[in-house]
Amino acid sequence: MTSHALGDTGVLTGRSLRHILRSPDTILTTAVTPVALMLLFVYVLGGAIRTGSSESYVNYMLPGILLITIASGIAYTAYRLFLDLQGGIFERFQSMPIARSSVLWAHVLTSLVANLVSVTVVIGVALVMGFRTGANVANWLAVAGILILFTVALTWIAVIAGLSAKTVDGASAFSYPLIFLPFISSAFVPTASMPAPVAWFAQNQPVTSIVNTIRALFAQQSIGGDIWIALAWLVGILAVAYAFAVTIYRRKIS
Repeated sequence: MTSHALGDTGVLTGRSLRHILRSPDTILTTAVTPVALMLLFVYVLGGAIRTGSSESYVNYMLPGILLITIASGIAYTAYRLFLDLQGGIFERFQSMPIARSSVLWAHVLTSLVANLVSVTVVIGVALVMGFRTGANVANWLAVAGILILFTVALTWIAVIAGLSAKTVDGASAFSYPLIFLPFISSAFVPTASMPAPVAWFAQNQPVTSIVNTIRALFAQQSIGGDIWIALAWLVGILAVAYAFAVTIYRRKIS
C-alpha cells in the first residue's frame, strides 16, 4: 500500500513539475521580488541601518530574504491546486485507482522543488552582492533542512488556501501576510530597535527564531535555543496545517 502511494505520488509530481518546466517564468517571478528587496535594502537602505554586528548587511538580511522567497513561491501551489479543483481533475483522479493522499503530496513536493530552485537563484545573486560565509557542510545541510521544513509547512497552508478559495485571486492572496511577516522580525533590523509592543511581537513570532538560527549557522556562531524554538514552530505549523488540509480535501472529494 505504501509503495503504491509513493508510486502514485511520484507520477503526479512528475506531472506537476512538467507544468512548471513549460512555464519557467514562475520560478523567475518568484525570485524577482526577493532580489529587488535585496538590492533595495543593501544599496539604498543598508547604509542607514545599524545591526550591531560587524558582518556585512547582505549577510545579516539574507536569511529573511530566503524566507520571503519561499513565502512568495508557495502562492503558486495554491493557484495550481485551485485550477485543478475547478477544472475537474480531482474528480478524474477520484475515478482512478490511485492513492488519495498522492494528489496533495504531489503539489507539496512540486512546491518544494520549485522553491529550492528559487532559493538557489537568490543565494547566487547574494554571492554576487558580497554575501560570504565560512559555514561548513554540516551548517549548510542544517540551513537546507530548516528551509525545506519551512517550505513544506507553508505549502500545506497553501494547500488549505487552494482547496478553500472561491476565486483565483483568493487562492494566492493568503501569502501576502506570510511575505509581510519577516518585516516584523529580526530579519532586517534588531528587534531591540523597535517600539516595545512591536518588539514583543517580533521576538515571539516564528520568523525571528528561524532567521536567527540560519544567521548563526551561516556565521558559524552558537545557535543557542533558537533552533529548538524554530523547530517547534515549524513542526507545530506543519502538523496543524496538514490535519486541516486533509480534512478539507476529504470533504471536497466525498
